[in-house]
Order: sequence, then C-alpha cells, then structure tokens
Amino acid sequence: MSDRALPSVLFVCVHNAGRSQMAAAFLTHLAEDRVQVRSAGSAPADTVNPSVVAAMAEVGIDVSAEVPKILTVDAVQASDVVITMGCGDTCPVFPGKRYLDWQLTDPAGQGVEAVRPIRDEIEERIRGLIDEIAPAGRS
Repeated sequence: MSDRALPSVLFVCVHNAGRSQMAAAFLTHLAEDRVQVRSAGSAPADTVNPSVVAAMAEVGIDVSAEVPKILTVDAVQASDVVITMGCGDTCPVFPGKRYLDWQLTDPAGQGVEAVRPIRDEIEERIRGLIDEIAPAGRS
C-alpha cells in the first residue's frame, strides 16, 4: 500500500435515507479499503428507508445499522469527489473538488420492487466510479 492518501467520496441526497446510503454501502463493499466513503443529507431523515434496507439485504449488504447524517461543510472539504443525488443547490461548492450529479429516482415512499432498479443502477454507477478512481491492483 502506498503512502498516498486514499481517494474520498461523499454521497449527498436530501434525506440520506435511500440513494446516498445505497451508494455509500456499495462503494464500501466493492472498493473494500481503497476508498474513504461518506454520505450525508441536506435534511436527514430519522432512519434509513426500510425498503432500501430490504433491497440491499437481497444483495448481501446490511445497511440496517446506518443512521442518516447532516451534510456539513467539513464533510465536503474532506472529500475529493462529491456526488449529489437530487439535493439541488444545498451542497456547498469548493474549488478543486470534483462534483457529479447522478439523476436517480428517489426511493422515498416506494416499496422494495420499486427500489430494486434504483439499487441496480447505483451499483452499476459505483462499479464505474471504482474503475476510475480506485482500480483494483493499484499500488
């Protein structure tokens, strides 16, 4: 392992209860220890969406213990890549950071059947992100 700092990614959505939680969980699971992962919401919910918990459990990832977190300036400043998911202009912008906006359906109020395609699209995007910022075998 090199001394270079790990790339860090922050996922932001409104409630930090669905899309950003799924993205953070996939990145943590698939990139293992090659990326620092954070997630937050501009108006966090009290708990992670139960349909999201169920849909992630179907692919072997447990997000039941996750707690939605408030978006902070510090979290943005500490991240190399900030990926927003429908939170509009609430995310602070800093020079030198890379910002991506992923247009994804909001799983709020949806059942597991509706969450599955969102989950699968997030997994596909995460795999592409890993290939770009933290490919396996990089030293």
